[in-house]
Amino acid sequence: MSEYYNYIKALHLIFVITWFAGLFYIPRLFIYQIEANQKLPPEKEILSKQLKMMTKRLWFIITWPSAVLATFFAVWLLLIYPGWLTQPWMHIKLGFVALLIAYHLKNHQMFKKFQRDEIDYTSNYMRIWNEGATLILFSVVFLVILKGTFNWIFGVVGIIVLGILLMLGIKLYKRIRNKNPEV
Repeated sequence: MSEYYNYIKALHLIFVITWFAGLFYIPRLFIYQIEANQKLPPEKEILSKQLKMMTKRLWFIITWPSAVLATFFAVWLLLIYPGWLTQPWMHIKLGFVALLIAYHLKNHQMFKKFQRDEIDYTSNYMRIWNEGATLILFSVVFLVILKGTFNWIFGVVGIIVLGILLMLGIKLYKRIRNKNPEV
């Protein structure tokens, strides 16, 4: 079975990448829906219909299948190397995976509300929400690459600094956008 390890690992990584692509793009589509909802008819209706279709295709054709397949291949890898489950870095990684699944499910809740035109969020909130996947991705990649040599102090400080930089970037973008709405 271990002769298939690299193929299974490659498939796992491919589906993790496509899963994250969906998780990065879905809040962006939500932002566009929020902004389209503020337009006047008929532009509002045209944009809303198009964005709902794009969101639905992204969510059910790319994001959900990728999440399921990434998880399937991850479980397969753990069946090949069950010893990983005794490693502290794997416990932490699985904690981040649980956060990622919770983030995915919350996006699904949001998706259903947006499909019903129940828009309870601001575009600024969605821009901040979008960074959740980024923080999880950075955490998991560094954790998996560094494994046992991971320096927790630098790791925690690095994630905090990344979060601060992301928030500053969002505020800067908002300031630029308020000056020039076409950006």
